[in-house]
Amino acid sequence: MKREWLLFCGALALLKSTSAFSIPIAADRTSPDWATALPAATAAADITVTGTITDERNQGLPGATVVVKGTTIGTGTDDKGNFTLRVPEANANGTLVVTFVGYLAQEVALNGRTSVNVQLRPDAQALKEVVVVGYGTQKRSDVTGSVVSVPTDRLEKLPVGNVAQALEGAVAGVTVATTSGAPGAQPRIQVRGVRSITANTDPYIILDGVPFPGNLNDISPTDIASMEILKDASATAIYGTRGSNGVILITTKHGKTGKPQIRYTGYAGPEYMTNTLKPMDGPAYAAKYQAYKEQAKITGDPLPNFGELENYKAGKTTDWLKLIGQQGFVQDHNLSFSGGTPDVKYYLSGDYFKQKGILRGYQFQRVSIRSNLDANLTNWLRVGTSAFYASSNDDGGQVNLALAQAMSPYGVPYNPDGTYKIQAMQPEALFVNPLLGLTTTRVSKVNQLTGTLYAEVQPTFVKGLTYRLNGSYSYRPYHYANYTGRLANDLRGTGVITNDERHNYTIENIVVYNRDFGKHHFDLTGLYSAQQNTYFTTTETASGFISDQTGYNNIGSGSIPPTLSSYDERRSLLSQMGRLNYSYDSRYLFTVTARRDGSSVFGDQASKYATFPSVALGWNVANEQFLKDNGKVNLLKLRYSYGITGNEGINPYQTITGQTQLQYTYGGVTFTGLRANTLGNSKLKWESTTSSNVALDFGLFDNRVSGSFEYYDARTKNLLLARLIPIINGYSSVLDNIGRVQNRGIEVALNTVNVQHGDFTWSTSFNFTRNRNKILELYGNGTDDIANRRFIGKPLNAVYDYKMIGVWQQGEDPSGLDPGAKPGDLKFADLNGDGKIDSNDRMYLGTSLPKYTAGLTNTFAYKGLSLRIFLQTAQGILRSNDILNRADFSYRINQPAAVGYWTPENKSNDRPALSYFNTRGYSYPKDASYTRLKDVTLSYALPQTLLDKLKLGSTSVYVSGRNIYTWTDWIGWDPEQNYTQGNGSGNGIPSGIGANFPLVASYVFGLNLGLR
Repeated sequence: MKREWLLFCGALALLKSTSAFSIPIAADRTSPDWATALPAATAAADITVTGTITDERNQGLPGATVVVKGTTIGTGTDDKGNFTLRVPEANANGTLVVTFVGYLAQEVALNGRTSVNVQLRPDAQALKEVVVVGYGTQKRSDVTGSVVSVPTDRLEKLPVGNVAQALEGAVAGVTVATTSGAPGAQPRIQVRGVRSITANTDPYIILDGVPFPGNLNDISPTDIASMEILKDASATAIYGTRGSNGVILITTKHGKTGKPQIRYTGYAGPEYMTNTLKPMDGPAYAAKYQAYKEQAKITGDPLPNFGELENYKAGKTTDWLKLIGQQGFVQDHNLSFSGGTPDVKYYLSGDYFKQKGILRGYQFQRVSIRSNLDANLTNWLRVGTSAFYASSNDDGGQVNLALAQAMSPYGVPYNPDGTYKIQAMQPEALFVNPLLGLTTTRVSKVNQLTGTLYAEVQPTFVKGLTYRLNGSYSYRPYHYANYTGRLANDLRGTGVITNDERHNYTIENIVVYNRDFGKHHFDLTGLYSAQQNTYFTTTETASGFISDQTGYNNIGSGSIPPTLSSYDERRSLLSQMGRLNYSYDSRYLFTVTARRDGSSVFGDQASKYATFPSVALGWNVANEQFLKDNGKVNLLKLRYSYGITGNEGINPYQTITGQTQLQYTYGGVTFTGLRANTLGNSKLKWESTTSSNVALDFGLFDNRVSGSFEYYDARTKNLLLARLIPIINGYSSVLDNIGRVQNRGIEVALNTVNVQHGDFTWSTSFNFTRNRNKILELYGNGTDDIANRRFIGKPLNAVYDYKMIGVWQQGEDPSGLDPGAKPGDLKFADLNGDGKIDSNDRMYLGTSLPKYTAGLTNTFAYKGLSLRIFLQTAQGILRSNDILNRADFSYRINQPAAVGYWTPENKSNDRPALSYFNTRGYSYPKDASYTRLKDVTLSYALPQTLLDKLKLGSTSVYVSGRNIYTWTDWIGWDPEQNYTQGNGSGNGIPSGIGANFPLVASYVFGLNLGLR
């Protein structure tokens, strides 16, 4: 859309320039010689200058203006960027001035030359003047809502398969959490905090103007042209229920007028663990067990399990981390073709991404194809289509990192016949061989097929009126099959197959009326749309296979018959929306929006529909007369918005009473009947968030200092929570609209050009976010929900536990306060002063939500060389540390060397003795704050003279490193993620395949190559 706007403005500039040159209307402007009609350049001694004006990618720029400096002699370029200009003899040694909207003007000395080729550079400031908003674009100076554009350098030259990873720490108000470093893992995105307790809090994704039902893993970052994030109610209310958690607008690349362009973009490089949490080696492991025996006053073998003794006596150890590890590698290759005429433009790309994980069995690969086509069929009808296909998989059996960390260095990984030993520390059965997952045959594949069509009509009889019809359809099948072999689970074998598919369609009718009346600007938008999403899934599970030959391909051959299950759901949304954008003289701005949504997930007809209004005001102070000629203030704008957004919050059919089958016997005959198992509530309605936003945008000293300050306050009510009811009703709870949550905070974005001297530039971008999340109300009775860690007046994701004040040392008497405690046990505070330690001494200690996040980017550029360094930080995070909790098992398993333990000689006041049993379920909350050198990129753009010799378009090479170093006090693989996912019992025992994956560091070499 930005490119189309630039071309449009370029055409206007050409019209204005040609009128100034008094070109006869009848002149043939398609001919290279049309400029001969210029009356000022007809002398016999005139010279003829020809050439081509191109952009940064060496594509011709139609409508660029070429003028002889100091005169009115000039011309414009044709649709291929070519021009022909007759210059008087007196100006043969003069200067040409070349201009095009969105690009920096360039002067070229003729010096008698008759051929001149000029490549223009983009004007970064001009490109920022237009921003994508909901259902259209706006001049940035006229935007009243909170809309932030993701820096383009975050969308390219970074080794990420998911574009969300490029946002982490880079955008104020947007929190991205990397919950796992596994290939294909989905980062979690939150815009301005957590606004609901049980409902989905992910932002809404709009791809090329229509809702996208897939996820960001499906979209190649290389195909993205721009990315905007809508944050406040004024910006998001236009999407109603879908905009309650923020909106991400993604615009992919489209073709533009000019000769065909071929581009290759790719990178490849190795990946490593960012932090290797090494377990104890053999001697340290044996010494640990000896310390345990002394503490527990027991005697026996030097190791806890007899299966380890043979290796111990032989001095043979196993490096389990090396055994489960492999060299990681990441690569991405994108080939695109684009071009077009003034009436038809095309863009076609193919992308291949593959990431080989640093742990065996982990991988992710994606193949995608995209085709965008735009055509002007008439002067009033424009049509286009976008077809997108992506296929991704993370197939393969996988090792288990948590189990490898727990294994004794004297453990035995293989049986004599080379097969994997199930109990590597025999007879220890709780912690099994971490390699067993490699025996699993596993397929996990998802396809995403999305097609969109649009038709845009601009009636000639109503100036400024546009009607647009959007149609979008998406099909997303998913196939998962898993077979765990007999050698991995005591000769039983287990198979499971899941197939599901999702169908989504969207139809939108959009009417826009955009007119200027003197200093008054009106932009009216109306919408009527319908969406429907369907989902169907089936699962088959069987076990007891007598052979591994067929696996899940013959799931019915299990001795224990297959169990079958299926589920089907459908949800629909019907919407109407109206929006008015008004501005007077680009000084006073006003926006009002109202959207009405009706959702099928609600039962009662009166509850299905809700209206979400918003209003916003803006004042461009810098455009006032008293500041207009002030050379120091380029931008000064005040913004205020207030509005309401909604959240469906529930799945289909949750408003109705559910039933389940049961069998009963009557008269000696077994019958199958139904009984209610969940109580429905047909009166359920939308969660709604009321928010306000106050902001100041500024640009100073020729915009060398620019940025914004924002304050927001968002309050969500009618939360969809399960409320307890007397069991005498036959049910223990019912879903209801109760509870309120508040999010408020400040956001700072600051951009500075610190040094600009000759060809050298040093610029800095800084962002800061401080969010305060608080529960205002839960169940209407003023009480906390301790079981679910929810406390009125405190943030969500609370850490509620005992307050540890040290470790009981020898000579201290715990009998009065904590009977049964012994030296080496954890010491807790008696918070209620009753003289004993019990569950009443637990307290709110903090939250895993950060107090603030920030990002700092420094960019140094000299000619074609550029160095970008990006730091991010997240502070004030308190998180339970599972890896410390696993010390409960330390007398039987290994543990990281960094964890440590109490002994009578090493009188630790932080870590307990090995003999300590965590009977109170203490979760070891620790500070998980961190500062990270997130990425560093060094790039070089080849000079134009060399490109001309090589017959290449714009080309650059770069090296980039990501997740390079982290400063933190956290003990673990990474402060962003917990060590294990646990088995649901809260004891920290790792379960399942791949119980969390460490963060990885990537180092790649990249190439962006343009072919002429």
